[in-house]
Amino acid sequence: MSTPLARRAATALTCLALAAGAAACSAGTEGGTRAECTLDGCTVTFPRTGQPEVSVLGVQARLLEAGDDSVRLEVAGQEVSLDVGTEAQVAGFTAGLDRLTDTEAVVVLRR
Repeated sequence: MSTPLARRAATALTCLALAAGAAACSAGTEGGTRAECTLDGCTVTFPRTGQPEVSVLGVQARLLEAGDDSVRLEVAGQEVSLDVGTEAQVAGFTAGLDRLTDTEAVVVLRR
């Protein structure tokens, strides 16, 4: 029987192997957060409920709050607020809020 940590480690290793071949990689968490990554960055789909977080590009990213047209994120321990269609620098990454719906927030993280 595998543990959540073992599944995450296996997913991470698979993603690294795929990234080495320039392929895209996607992963999900038990909280419903989904990430699709390429060599350039990751598109993360956070559900607006629960405690959505994901580990991508070697850092933890977490949705702290979602409003009508903006979100507050924590990336590698640093907070940033984003409006739909905007980008900002946070923890050495460029974070952008691609779209925000009643059920999810789609964020793009790039190095």
